[in-house]
Amino acid sequence: MFSRIKRAKSRFVGYAIMALGISLVCNFSYILLLVSNHSDGNMRSSDKRNKNTISAVAEGRLSVHEDGFGYIITETGDSIYVDHRRLHWLGLSDGDLLEVEAAMRSSFEAKHPYMRHLYKRNGEEFDYAALYRGSKQWTTLLYQFVFYFVLSFILLAIMNFKGHDNTLKQFFFRSALCVILSIAAYFISPVPLIHTGEVIPVYQSRQLVEFAAILKSSFMLAVVILYSRIYTLIYREQQISFENERLRSENLTTKYNMLASQINPHFLFNSLSSLSMLVREKDEERALNYIDQLSYTFRYLSQNGANSNFVTLREEIQFAEAYSYLFKIRYADKIAFEFDIDEQYIDYKLPPISLQPLIGNTVKHNTISSRKLFTVRIFTEEGYLVVANEKRPMLEPNPGTGIGLSNLNTRYQLLLNQEIEIIDNDKEFVVRLPLKKANE
Repeated sequence: MFSRIKRAKSRFVGYAIMALGISLVCNFSYILLLVSNHSDGNMRSSDKRNKNTISAVAEGRLSVHEDGFGYIITETGDSIYVDHRRLHWLGLSDGDLLEVEAAMRSSFEAKHPYMRHLYKRNGEEFDYAALYRGSKQWTTLLYQFVFYFVLSFILLAIMNFKGHDNTLKQFFFRSALCVILSIAAYFISPVPLIHTGEVIPVYQSRQLVEFAAILKSSFMLAVVILYSRIYTLIYREQQISFENERLRSENLTTKYNMLASQINPHFLFNSLSSLSMLVREKDEERALNYIDQLSYTFRYLSQNGANSNFVTLREEIQFAEAYSYLFKIRYADKIAFEFDIDEQYIDYKLPPISLQPLIGNTVKHNTISSRKLFTVRIFTEEGYLVVANEKRPMLEPNPGTGIGLSNLNTRYQLLLNQEIEIIDNDKEFVVRLPLKKANE
């Protein structure tokens, strides 16, 4: 329950961050316009700024045309052009008495002066700094920013409803739904009027085709759909990777369990027979020791049978000593196990129950008789744990299933990304198990 709520919160935070970025990009041009206006407002006229600019100070009345632009009519009857952006931004009205800097670029073919800077309005010094205290333009920007943020967030939530694991059919259906919603939202999207600074929805403007609003809505819709599709594909890839790892882990666990289930019945019956022999011989000391080693062996198998981690070489050797003792009793000391473990490797690691199938195979595939002691050597060399025995073929060879060595090799591939080394010649059979350093 709590994990589900946590995942939902994480998704919503992601949607909010993405919607914030989309809204910033959609309104980036308007932000640049405000910055540009601010720079223009603080710009003092000077011939040093542009060698091609000719300027002079003039005074006159402002006459605003119905199309939004205006002219300053001087006492001499000359006119100075004022564009609609300056009229709106400076808050000028029809009939204002203005003292301005009139400029004219010598490169213009039509040499008509335009207002470059405003000095006085109706006899008072004009304060450019006041434009940025409670400016309507920043309110307009906030209005547009919030609108596209909320709309982007809603579209992202629709595209990724109930997580990101959506089918292609669901993706197209939700994309179509977002297109319809975007078209509907276009008619209520905010449009700032340059002349008055007022923000109105598209459906109230003079023309229903507002290219700026269309561009913003199209960009927002494209980013939302592409983001959702890409995120879905990445999410699926991660899920597939996670599922593969889970299946590999389950497969490894299953193989461990299969191996343990193969060991237990057969090995248990043989062990009980050996214990019965010791009891009949009334060898109490060996019988008690045998019970201790048998108990330790089965406890180790049960604790590590489904363990996909590592154990130290010390633990595995202790198990091997107990396990091999059971064979020594069963075969009446006709088999010997020699352990030669270098202390520098004693804390190295390896997959658990690695030695069990190797010790079991030495007994299973070789003839053990009283004529000659059968010896199994277990030792370390060059970062490997080695199990070696001389070959004494049986008169009737046991074909075996190959599951033990195959499982062991698979475990090393999965856990260590290495394979076991098998040396099989006419004289001996050797298996080398790579060891993992303790600090890795």
